[in-house]
Amino acid sequence: MFGRLQTDRGIDREMIRIIRAVCAVALGISCAMWASAQAPATTTPPPSTTAQPQAPPAHQELAAAGRKGPAAVDPEAANRGKQVFQSNCAFCHGASAKGGEGGPDLLRSELVLHDSKGDKIGPVIHGSRADKGMPKFPLSDDQINDISAFLHQGVQAAAERDTYKILNIVTGDPKKGEAYFNAAGCTGCHSVTGDLAHIASRLDPVGIQQGVVMPRQGRGVPGYMPVKKSQQLRATITTPDGQSVQGLVQQYDDFVIAVVDDNGDLHSFTRHGGVPKIEVHDPLQAHLDMLQKYKDADIHNLTAYLVTLK
Repeated sequence: MFGRLQTDRGIDREMIRIIRAVCAVALGISCAMWASAQAPATTTPPPSTTAQPQAPPAHQELAAAGRKGPAAVDPEAANRGKQVFQSNCAFCHGASAKGGEGGPDLLRSELVLHDSKGDKIGPVIHGSRADKGMPKFPLSDDQINDISAFLHQGVQAAAERDTYKILNIVTGDPKKGEAYFNAAGCTGCHSVTGDLAHIASRLDPVGIQQGVVMPRQGRGVPGYMPVKKSQQLRATITTPDGQSVQGLVQQYDDFVIAVVDDNGDLHSFTRHGGVPKIEVHDPLQAHLDMLQKYKDADIHNLTAYLVTLK
């Protein structure tokens, strides 16, 4: 063996060189693997805590869709669509598409919001929701397109209604308003140091003017002049047998009159022409009578005066 190694010394050296090279490569690979194992694991960075913009709710998209202006809806198509809608859909969804006894408000529908010329509402009209109670209607594509225009016109009107701003109504002359207040007989029921004292601190100009020209319409609505119990309608009801009941009016129309008497008891009577006899006393009748006499300047001047009572 020894003699062979001596004889093959050249070959052995070559083999040793190769073995060393292979070991070096293997060692390098091992070191790389070890280093990789010791390195901290790469993790996905946590999501940013910065608030990301969210998709607007459907009603905001609804408003945005409606703010595109009149050019967004063909008025002629909308008029045609209104007729088709009222003939086929109004009995469930209401004449203005705001909902009825059997159908939802379509002006707030996300399906309608995302509809374009009937591409979303068309399948529904053709029966895709028949299993949910929506019947099938044999309407043409043109009719459905017109209905879509009608609905989007309603969406637009609803959106613009939310942007309505009341203009400044305090345009009159306070001095002339004070003179009118004294000359028109307002002091017979009102006093600027009594019921009207600091009224401008309690009500805005719109509420003040509302209280002057339509004192009952704002009842129960914040910002309008309140109607006191002493200012409510009272009625005296006399039945054919001579019985009489008095009280505050709760309901008064062509068919029924109902009053609550001073004991808190409710009395209701069915009306047939002039039976029972009814006498109504309205403490605010003077305001109603003044509606026949007011000029625009009088109302503006009076409002401007009352606004100064802070």
